[in-house]
Amino acid sequence: MPRASSVRKVLIYRLGSLGDMVVALPCFHLIAQAFPEAERVLLTNFPVHSKAPAAAAVLRNSDLVHGYIGYHVGTRNIGELARLAWRIRSFNPDIVIYLMPVRPAKDVIRDRRFLKLVGGARIFGIPGEEERKHAFDPKSGRYEAEASRLARSLSALGDVNLEDRGNWSLNLTVEEKGAAAVALGPLMRKPLVVCGPGTKMQAKDWGQENWRALLTWFHSRYPDFGLAFIGAVEDSDVCEYAARDWAGPRINLCGKLTPRESAAVIEHARVFLGPDSGPMHLAASVGTPCVAAFSARAMPGTWFPYGHQHQVIYHQTSCYGCHLETCIAEARRCLTSITVQEMADAVCRVLDGDSKSTGRFRITGTVLSTGTQRPAGSKYITGRHRLPSDIRDSK
Repeated sequence: MPRASSVRKVLIYRLGSLGDMVVALPCFHLIAQAFPEAERVLLTNFPVHSKAPAAAAVLRNSDLVHGYIGYHVGTRNIGELARLAWRIRSFNPDIVIYLMPVRPAKDVIRDRRFLKLVGGARIFGIPGEEERKHAFDPKSGRYEAEASRLARSLSALGDVNLEDRGNWSLNLTVEEKGAAAVALGPLMRKPLVVCGPGTKMQAKDWGQENWRALLTWFHSRYPDFGLAFIGAVEDSDVCEYAARDWAGPRINLCGKLTPRESAAVIEHARVFLGPDSGPMHLAASVGTPCVAAFSARAMPGTWFPYGHQHQVIYHQTSCYGCHLETCIAEARRCLTSITVQEMADAVCRVLDGDSKSTGRFRITGTVLSTGTQRPAGSKYITGRHRLPSDIRDSK
């Protein structure tokens, strides 16, 4: 590794939106610690969806990066590629750090050639075969977390302790925390549950009826809690529907806060409820326990919220690992088979302090490991906290 004092400019290549940036936080901290005096600029994509905040919305004010070079992913426009090359050359990085999601080997080779051509700098993080896949742990039934895989790819820069909460910090500012306090108002004085039921992917949508039933049960069991919704402005109607039977204090903050201000709101919560989403990863980054309804589009473990305090419900159907954004043929059976009762039990494990259960997850079906199958089993016992009969009957 070059001496930190000799590195004046660092270009970091990372694509994605909110969740992608949050799981890379430990690596951003490592880079900042390795090159504290360098100007760090992120090469990233322009947002392609209104619910996918740009990287700047996650990293702004963090001092982890100081600027951005953006482009449209997949562009074949010669003019745009020429402008991108000119901007990278103008920045003239001393080193380039490759911090990309899993990609085919041919794409990695293409990226390396382009970065070498336009940057001319030493590149760190180019993954070998082992870094381009998530290791499988047969004891837990989980695949390696994306945060862990990214950390392995940057081992030349130093070790990343993923268990150190400081390495997940968004470095929220006093102003951002103040905005959260103002937004919550009187709810600051109550125990709080934050719910983010929205998702930009149909394949991750648990359904508004399920969220309504879960919140109705939650209020009946924990009547002293206040409720705050977060998400994009498009999620507001789903949240209003989910809260129809909530008789206690609540506030809908969808579209009213930045992602970082939303993280500051979640920081006050006892528990976060939601699907596999960017807000879920924000909750994990600030240390708030998550109860998450996961589709099986990704391999179990790769995108689970990082930490031992979370409860993840993941039904491993035969079509798991499909990576589909829209599921039509299977009608999202991996997700729609998750019951309100399962989620309610998971909430109780978090809020009632069952230390023997926290951090576990449920898998049904089979786990594939290098061509073999084994029963995945159940990682906890369900049915201990029964739903009211009217909610049970609605399922």
